Amino acid sequence: MLAPLPITRPRQIIFFGTPDVAVGPFRSLVASGVSVALVVTGEDKRRGRGSEVSPSPVKAVAVELGIPISHQVSDAIELARKQPETLGVVVAFGHIFSDEALAILPMVNMHYSLLPRWRGAAPVERAILEGDRETGVSLIQVAQQLDAGNIIAQATTSISLTETLTELRSRLEALAEPLLLEVCFNGIASTRPQVGEPVVARKITSSDVRLSFMGSAEQACRQIRVGGAFSFVKGRRLKVLAAELVSGVSLAAGEIQLVNGKVMVGCGQGVIHLQTVQLEGKPRSKASSWFNGARINAGERFDERQQ
Repeated sequence: MLAPLPITRPRQIIFFGTPDVAVGPFRSLVASGVSVALVVTGEDKRRGRGSEVSPSPVKAVAVELGIPISHQVSDAIELARKQPETLGVVVAFGHIFSDEALAILPMVNMHYSLLPRWRGAAPVERAILEGDRETGVSLIQVAQQLDAGNIIAQATTSISLTETLTELRSRLEALAEPLLLEVCFNGIASTRPQVGEPVVARKITSSDVRLSFMGSAEQACRQIRVGGAFSFVKGRRLKVLAAELVSGVSLAAGEIQLVNGKVMVGCGQGVIHLQTVQLEGKPRSKASSWFNGARINAGERFDERQQ
């Protein structure tokens, strides 16, 4: 059984979120004057190559703003018991809520897709990789099944053929803000069930962003736009940070050539222009600088077989 959603303005908010993508909505709520009584976020952990633990991005902002912090959902439950007019706002929290929590604390979740398409961990990445022409944000009631709750509000936007993951996420945050504020200031008048076949957005792995130049140039560019795309040249790992589609050039799949000062790579269908790359152990650089330093031979190709 789910706690009923508030039909009028809640007295206070409990914010659940952990990564960078949750920081924007969190700051927007606080800046608007909404009373955020508690932030529940992931435990401190090692987030880089160093040995020291560090707080989650959301926790770091909560400390900056002087808002109470917890790593335990049980603390949110106790707070909601004391103040029934409490609403939980969830943005990329990354944890499943217990039946007890759902029964006591009404919660809404801001999800960056047009549900039921792309339920799960990586909705924005999957929308780009699959070549979706549009996406959006869905404000839903938190339910027992992941991202399956009733829809409170949605907003739609197109996806540019050149838009990176970071750029699209930023626009989706801006779309989400008025939907969240409407609920936090005025309550929730109505909801509706999700309609359509659910599609799961699996977490991105290295296999999703390993470039295979046997496919289309368009698909390679999608992988690069998501971030972390890589392949191997002369046995060394090369990240491709920025690239674009080109026309009027013909190269074999995986073949690397310098054409009018630009590094071109052939694909199974089409050609891409590498703009910014990063060779393992080196800083990022212009692709042309890497090409000259790597002494690429005529007709040399990316190594599809390298592990």
